[in-house]
Amino acid sequence: MSGLIGAIEAGGTKFVCAVGTGPDDLRRDVRFPTGEPGPTIGRAITFFRTAVEELGPLAAVGIGSFGPLDVRTDSPTRGCITSTPKPGWSGTPFAGRVQAALQVPVAFDTDVNAAALGEWRWGAGRGLDAVAYVTVGTGIGGGMVYGGRPLHGMLHPELGHLPVPRDPEADSFEGVCPFHGDCLEGLASGPALEARWGTPAPALPPEHAAWELEAGYLALGCLSIALTLSPQRIVLGGGVMEQRHLFPLVRRRFEQALGGYLPDTPAADADTYIVPTGLGNRSGLLGALTLGLQAITTI
Repeated sequence: MSGLIGAIEAGGTKFVCAVGTGPDDLRRDVRFPTGEPGPTIGRAITFFRTAVEELGPLAAVGIGSFGPLDVRTDSPTRGCITSTPKPGWSGTPFAGRVQAALQVPVAFDTDVNAAALGEWRWGAGRGLDAVAYVTVGTGIGGGMVYGGRPLHGMLHPELGHLPVPRDPEADSFEGVCPFHGDCLEGLASGPALEARWGTPAPALPPEHAAWELEAGYLALGCLSIALTLSPQRIVLGGGVMEQRHLFPLVRRRFEQALGGYLPDTPAADADTYIVPTGLGNRSGLLGALTLGLQAITTI
């Protein structure tokens, strides 16, 4: 491979851009707020142009973006952000603008598919063929990698909107999702925790009743992922999962929900099946770098 790879982790609140070849070779990076599409994408392009002047040419750029996105290879609007709730971004031809400005191959996927790819390549999923990544924070989203490639189909995985059972008598909270109410995101995201308990998640003490309830819903989400997508490991990231005391609770509730099913699979050992990120808060950025690498190589 000749040249460097550009990476964009495009989140709903901030952009992170970098140039390098891997986790130990990020030569330039920058962070800035996500504003209107034109100025925000323009700022990323200016960063890469400056990096090229200082470091040499780029071979490709990988973008992991908030969505929903059009990632269908046969679609005339491939590379666009679609019906996002982010004001002003619906219909933005994100990948096309970057490609036209920099004249290099551009790979484009969801931020969570990118994070799954980063964890598969360099993190907690290294050495495995099938890895799921779920971020639990302002929202809940998930990505899936099979054989080193992100999962696509009708669209891309929307794991945050998985329905999870809620007993209205035991839990009267109806959820915060504007589409589904008590889907996984509606019940277990950071805003759901705050709306339910009146306190931001980081301020809730480890012994608070919130965490047992949170663990139950996340375990049911993981169960659905295990039984449908069949990953060899589920990696949990995002701001809520920085509460590391949550992992043992999720694993215990997952084992209870699994009920002894799949005894001869990785899912039988929840301690090694449901794990924290191996890359910390760099999963998405390094996943975007991996997308760029895959645009020009066969990794």
